[in-house]
Amino acid sequence: MNFVFLSPHFPPNYVNFSKQLRLAGVNVLGLADEPYHQLSPELVAALTEYYYVHNAHNYDELLRALGYFTHRYGKIDRLDSLNEYWLETEAALRTDFNIPGIKNDQIQRIKRKSLMKETFKKANVPVAAGKVVRTLPEARRLIKQIGYPVVAKPDIGVGAAKTYKLHNDQELVSFFEQKPDVDYLVEQFIAGTILTFDGLTDLDGNLVFYNSLQYSQGIMETVNNDDQIYYFTLREIPARLEEIGRKVLKAFDVKERFFHFEFFRTADDEFIALEVNMRPPGGLTTDMFNYANDIDIYAEWAHLIAHRRFVAVATRPYHCCYIGRKDHKSYKVSHEEIVHALGDKLCYHTPISGVFSAALGNYGYLVRSPYFEEIQEMANFIQALS
Repeated sequence: MNFVFLSPHFPPNYVNFSKQLRLAGVNVLGLADEPYHQLSPELVAALTEYYYVHNAHNYDELLRALGYFTHRYGKIDRLDSLNEYWLETEAALRTDFNIPGIKNDQIQRIKRKSLMKETFKKANVPVAAGKVVRTLPEARRLIKQIGYPVVAKPDIGVGAAKTYKLHNDQELVSFFEQKPDVDYLVEQFIAGTILTFDGLTDLDGNLVFYNSLQYSQGIMETVNNDDQIYYFTLREIPARLEEIGRKVLKAFDVKERFFHFEFFRTADDEFIALEVNMRPPGGLTTDMFNYANDIDIYAEWAHLIAHRRFVAVATRPYHCCYIGRKDHKSYKVSHEEIVHALGDKLCYHTPISGVFSAALGNYGYLVRSPYFEEIQEMANFIQALS
């Protein structure tokens, strides 16, 4: 089996996907614009071959790379990066080389939030009222119907980048005066807690693993207010969340993929769909799956790709929590004090790439406990400001 891994070096923990694919007997063919000598030794050992391109945004270079791989190894069986940033590029390459997976005719409804919203509606999943607006008068007509506050976010965008909460007409006018020249979705602000429904499906669309995360606050608020965030896996997934999550899974026909669905949980216990992402949750969340369940999700994914087999049983004996800290904030306790105080409850800690730092911080800690109260105590301990 030939698997082309686009951008296999990023994020760093994703080297585990390549390692496990290789152990499962797959030819792992790396493709990126990262110089070969800058790849980690672990990744180099996992790759059958690496093709360097000067610019991964130059589609002609990528076409030549896949042509070379096809000539040398035969038909390409799979291509992926497991990364939101490259979804459209992957779809185009799969289309041109007839590789199984999401292709050009499917990509828009999993990239455009407005089309996601239409798919949610068809599946009878509740959504926030709103639509794409291109002019100030059009936005005012919409807001007259749904009221302030509203959220304005790029129709195609990753995370909470360039997303704004608008409280009045003055802020709306200011937004349009400096709005980037891209389509924006404006919708009613939903007060609630963000919960996710995440997991992995097999080639037939069967759910083989699922998980739920709860966030201390929204990514938009964290980025815009330069705040801190923590989020944790749930040991018990609300029945209504699982029910709606499975409906969304079916509506988007998710096959042989990780997925990350986001919902608002309101004060009256309603779940309102926010968006879908056809990749693993970001940051260190795949590692959190492992620590929460005592499994190896990287190996299970590789076996699913190579042998159509997923054997782990996720019993969720622990909550696992990601806790971020930002370099420019002053904290009560030092890193050394955290490591000493938490002991074996601290699973892992690492610097965080600058791409993610506005949301996740510059340094991240993974902790686990069977008890939610202990998770909260550890998050408060790590993030307490001096």
